Amino acid sequence: MSTETRFHVQGMKCGGCVTRANEALQSLPGFEAAEFDLKAGSALVKGAVDPQAVCAALTQAGYPAVVNSA
Repeated sequence: MSTETRFHVQGMKCGGCVTRANEALQSLPGFEAAEFDLKAGSALVKGAVDPQAVCAALTQAGYPAVVNSA
């Protein structure tokens, strides 16, 4: 079952950041795709992935992330 989870992501400023963040997420089980909004500092991650694993992967890549509870 595919789900969508929104995250608040810090430090992403360019297309290179998006590429690096996507590479960090591609190894996660259940990951399908991600859409990043650099101006809003947000990410929409699609797939049956563990939100805490997404936060950890993005943070390790240099982009601290938390689940957007809104």
